[in-house]
Amino acid sequence: MSPTPLRHLVIVLGDQLNLDATALHDFDPRCDAVWMAEVMQESTHIPSSKQRTTVFLSAMRHFAQTVRAQDWPLHYTALDAPDAPSSLADALSRAIEQLRPQALVLTAPGDWRVLQDLRAVARAHALPLQLRDDLHFFSTVREFAEHAKGRKQLRLEYWYRALRQKTGILMADGKPVGGQWNFDADNRASFGKQGPPPIPAPQRFAPDAITQDVMAVVNTQLAHHPGHLTSFGWPVTRDDALLALQGFITQRLPLFGQYQDAMWEGELWLYHSHLACALNLKLLNPREVVQAAVDAYTQGLAPLPAVEGFVRQILGWREYVRGIYWTHMPEYLERNTLNAQAELPSFYWTGDTDMACLRDAIGQTLQHGYAHHIQRLMVTGLYALLLGVKPQAVHAWYLGVYVDAVEWVELPNTLGMSQFADDGLMASKPYAASGKYIQRMSNHCQGCRYDPAQSTGERACPITTLYWDFLIRHADTLAKNPRMVMQVNNLKRLTPEQREAIAAQALAHREQHEDAELIEIVKARAGGKTVKVKLENI
Repeated sequence: MSPTPLRHLVIVLGDQLNLDATALHDFDPRCDAVWMAEVMQESTHIPSSKQRTTVFLSAMRHFAQTVRAQDWPLHYTALDAPDAPSSLADALSRAIEQLRPQALVLTAPGDWRVLQDLRAVARAHALPLQLRDDLHFFSTVREFAEHAKGRKQLRLEYWYRALRQKTGILMADGKPVGGQWNFDADNRASFGKQGPPPIPAPQRFAPDAITQDVMAVVNTQLAHHPGHLTSFGWPVTRDDALLALQGFITQRLPLFGQYQDAMWEGELWLYHSHLACALNLKLLNPREVVQAAVDAYTQGLAPLPAVEGFVRQILGWREYVRGIYWTHMPEYLERNTLNAQAELPSFYWTGDTDMACLRDAIGQTLQHGYAHHIQRLMVTGLYALLLGVKPQAVHAWYLGVYVDAVEWVELPNTLGMSQFADDGLMASKPYAASGKYIQRMSNHCQGCRYDPAQSTGERACPITTLYWDFLIRHADTLAKNPRMVMQVNNLKRLTPEQREAIAAQALAHREQHEDAELIEIVKARAGGKTVKVKLENI
């Protein structure tokens, strides 16, 4: 008797590690098989950090164990396998030639590039590719596209409200619980001079034998990639992810809202959830995460502002950026509204800088593959925005270094929110600020050689200098934005001499990073002069 022909080869990608994925809904082990592959291209098309690559590969190998436990046929290629293919396309082509499936089945991926590559393979082999919705989310891309149709502007708040109404989450009798849609005003506290109260340590997980094997492969085959693995402790199984969720809900959620924007030197975990990685790998379902937070509120274990702020990150922001990504790719990747052309400074790969806030945020990023959202938006992202770094370079860095980075969520957050490169599609204003913001929200400035109140002189904070230089360089564009009018109007307080001094100070800072094109622009605006004028508290 001839063997049963293979009906479906079900493709499972590294960020689809859930048994309830739509690609597996009608899985029949008698005539279907699961296909997974670790390939070098996914760690090298951008320089993926050791922490990030280890998270993906370890989670994949653990999920492969889960698949085998179902007695499902599995074809798995490891990164260190002899003659391992270098790309997903090559690996899939080999599998098709060997297994001769009648069709390919795939849950919609989180990366446009990957989708195009897999579609090309299917076409090359004249095989049907069944692309199924990813029901891991609260909404579909089609729903977002319908919401966006005819709107002059897209804003998170309206999409978030629509999803609250659709799901009934934090709603009562058709109205938001607590009488308002968000509690942003209650969620912006700093720690003050006394610093943070005692913070429960987050759940961390010692590497098991599978993870240790992956770490050895990464340290060998990707030895020159950024970051370190000595501190690795991310959840790479569903059971560990559930423990991490429980730890956050019971120990840190109550103060999460109040301190979600605060920073403190050497305190990388604070009150944040650290669940984005598990969510984006699909080890956790957003519905169970949101429900756990809502239950904490209804049981009196966490205040409404904290719970609503956390829910908005998942039900609101996460769904919003996914909609932006899939309705605007592939051209979205090339946007550069402010014509930023500088190279990313080399210290983003080392943390070797005398700016305390950047040193702390980048150092912990390289050590742990993690920084919380304000460190990303208002420290590393802010500096890159003000310096004028090409947004695609900033995107590649964020995609490479953070363990939770999958392109659908990382690209809009970086290119749109952080770098304002999409002409306001994603966010209503550039998130531009001086060093005074960082001083207000952290203690970084206390031990820093720079003074955030000064924009020129030996102790001038580079972020403050670049902030004013950013406003000067983009004044005409920013003046058209209603939310930037007040900041642009502050330029009227500067004398011509002060403007020249700021431009000269910014130029000197840029020369350290050899951005010749932008230096010439700044020189032209400064009249080619070098003027030193002290400018304090502005």
